[in-house]
Amino acid sequence: MCYASWALGLQASPQDSGGGMSMEPLWGLLQGAKRLSPRPSQTIYKHVEGTQQGCPEEEEEDGEEVTGPPVHFCAMELRGPESLGAQAGRQNLGLWAAVGRRGAAYLALTALLIFTGAFLLGYVAFRGSCQACGNDVLVVNEDVNYDPGPDSHQSTLYWSDLQAMFLRHLGEGSLENTIRQTSLRERVAGSAGMAALAQDIRAALSRQKLDHVWTDTHYVGLQFPDRAHPNTLHWVDEAGRPGEQLPLEDPDVYCPYSATGNATGELVYAHYGRSEDLQHLRAQGVEPAGRLLLVRLGVISFAQKVASAQDFGAGGVLIYPDPADFSQDPHKPGLSGQRAVYGHVHLGTGDPYTPGFPSFNQTQFPPVQSSGLPSIPAQPISADIATLLLRKIDGPVAPQEWQGRLPGSLYRLGPGPGLLLEVNNHKASTPISNIFGCIEGRSEPDHYVVIGAQRDAWGPGAAKSAVGTAILLELVRTFSSMVSNGFRPRRSLLFISWDGGDFGSVGSTEWLEGYLSLLHLKAVVYVSLDNAVLGDDKFHAKTSPLLISLIENIIKQVDSPNHSGQTLYQQVLFNNQSWDSEVIQPLPMDSSAYSFTAFAGVPAIEFSFVEDGQAYPFLHTKDDTYENLHKALRGRLPAVAQAVAQLAGLILIRLSHDHLLPLDFGRYGDVVLRHIGSLNEFSGDLKARGLTLQWVYSARGDYIRAAEKLRKEIYSSESSDERLMRMYNVRIMRVEFYFLSQYVSPADSPFRHIFLGRGDHTLGALLDHVRLLRSSGSETLGAASSKAMPGLGFQESRFRRQLALLTWTLQGAANALSGDLWNIDNNF
Repeated sequence: MCYASWALGLQASPQDSGGGMSMEPLWGLLQGAKRLSPRPSQTIYKHVEGTQQGCPEEEEEDGEEVTGPPVHFCAMELRGPESLGAQAGRQNLGLWAAVGRRGAAYLALTALLIFTGAFLLGYVAFRGSCQACGNDVLVVNEDVNYDPGPDSHQSTLYWSDLQAMFLRHLGEGSLENTIRQTSLRERVAGSAGMAALAQDIRAALSRQKLDHVWTDTHYVGLQFPDRAHPNTLHWVDEAGRPGEQLPLEDPDVYCPYSATGNATGELVYAHYGRSEDLQHLRAQGVEPAGRLLLVRLGVISFAQKVASAQDFGAGGVLIYPDPADFSQDPHKPGLSGQRAVYGHVHLGTGDPYTPGFPSFNQTQFPPVQSSGLPSIPAQPISADIATLLLRKIDGPVAPQEWQGRLPGSLYRLGPGPGLLLEVNNHKASTPISNIFGCIEGRSEPDHYVVIGAQRDAWGPGAAKSAVGTAILLELVRTFSSMVSNGFRPRRSLLFISWDGGDFGSVGSTEWLEGYLSLLHLKAVVYVSLDNAVLGDDKFHAKTSPLLISLIENIIKQVDSPNHSGQTLYQQVLFNNQSWDSEVIQPLPMDSSAYSFTAFAGVPAIEFSFVEDGQAYPFLHTKDDTYENLHKALRGRLPAVAQAVAQLAGLILIRLSHDHLLPLDFGRYGDVVLRHIGSLNEFSGDLKARGLTLQWVYSARGDYIRAAEKLRKEIYSSESSDERLMRMYNVRIMRVEFYFLSQYVSPADSPFRHIFLGRGDHTLGALLDHVRLLRSSGSETLGAASSKAMPGLGFQESRFRRQLALLTWTLQGAANALSGDLWNIDNNF
């Protein structure tokens, strides 16, 4: 309304018949005040023509008739009683002004009283709704107050209130007992025990307040040892005939997806089996080709060790645990010298017999196998057997950093005596089941925040999967309790128990392959609970760069499990002032979260508490029991598991509830800059060949500009605009997907991510290739390259193709982040 100038805008009633003051003007005054008081109907203003041109006219939307003399308001128009002559109007003008001034004072007082009463009533209602936490809850940051959306009927719940609610319900569970009970159950993928556990997990989810619970079954090719024909290891005499058999203490320990058959050759010690280790052997005159390699557990995965050995022409691989790689603390339990360690050797994830395709029943597959399947056999052995082998090896003494702690052994490079390795594993089509539970979001139900844990295990698997399963079930129970108390996230929460994890994240990868076209549009983030508790000294987060800022925020709010009075962030800073260099690591291929990012383009995180400098010794062995895990953590297992549950839960709340997704899309500009810094070293060598990296520089600049432009748009926008926030969220959540190369086939190169993937399209492969400018052959090929290219140096045509694949993927990410076509502004 035009509240200004009451005295000027008051129009008298026609019933006033003279210069004296009658009751009619006072009646009009009271009616005007009444019309200004709150009413159930809305008032709509419209511009009208004629004698009142320029003044808003009131219409009552509900059509209610107004009785009494009409009162009109207009800020700058003087109107007198129209039924009297001009002389009467001039005589009463002063009187009208006096009445108007008194009326303005009365109206101001009335408006103040109404406002005060409404404010107090609203405040009381606001506090009541916060404490009761009604049907719609809105998450905000600590210092930002988000207004509820137009469909919300409840008041704002601040981050501290929601955090307190989560921690209160989380404290009611019993993680330790679930870990103990789960570790006692047989749960090898495809076994009867696993089928029974799957039914129990689904029943547990069905008892909670979830909107949907279901199971997906896949029929996958898994490899198992042949009990009738166990794997063997024999000495070989000079004539090549098998001799004495070396005892493999546990015939159940094997390497899934190893090539089957026999391999004969002299023995060579190759440290961890990395490419640089095999290069060193060649430099020392010890040729790995045609030999059996003895390599230590650790640093890289089993699959990477076997792939490197195959690239260098080795005939087979024996993998053993060296005591030097584990804690020497006499107060902590250690791995027995007779224990071998299990591990698959498929250089990839998922079912290797259906690469790129989901393994649903009755699906017709092309006759192909994963390129990551090795062509040489591999077998785990114990430290005791490795000691016998090392004592027989001659040749140059291994470098000091290669020396281990096997008793009575001086580590030499070799070669040693001949060995015959026979591997008889067999493939079996096996049903596996993933179990899902979902809480639907209220505003963006089609956007999923996913959290999962591996359920299967070879052996007791206390640390490997029992801890993650227990935390997953506890989070389901906690969020279910919050739902019962009125909680409802903006985005959907998807809880998943995976099967087939010990064979290379088979369950999760098959699910991704089956629903890839859907998930890259709808999955916001994946949080993995696997390997979450392997110690209590240090905290590591293997993650996408998009989540680093969120992790920093959350660890400032979680108490350290072993440093009283400190947050986890303060514990990290105590060891290293650069918290991210202490905590953040890239996702490795043997992480269950790897496929989400490298294959599906979904940002992912897997965090772990670990021992300081030493690995948990019982992972992937039959000694990975609850008792050993409890002893290794000196009784702090419940506290550390609770800290992991808090971390995961608070991350889920932020991701599922913030109006704007807390993903730092600008971080990838720093990632590109770091890699370009490595490439700059070779700019002179490239220039001498008439080549340049300018395309990459331009694409990186366009990405940074697009990220900064989007950041400014978000900063200047209205956070209560649901449509606008959703539009921004869609662009932000797909940033990771933008870095999947669109120019290579998912079937041929499933890990298409240019920073994290494998293949010639990656930035790492380009860097490996450029290094060949200063070396020869394939000596510097790293993990990012799809395969070694023996005898080939730098190739200009290959370089140009790599540069084009990388540049256009990066440029495409910059264009997509810019939004609409007419908003793209690049200098490419």
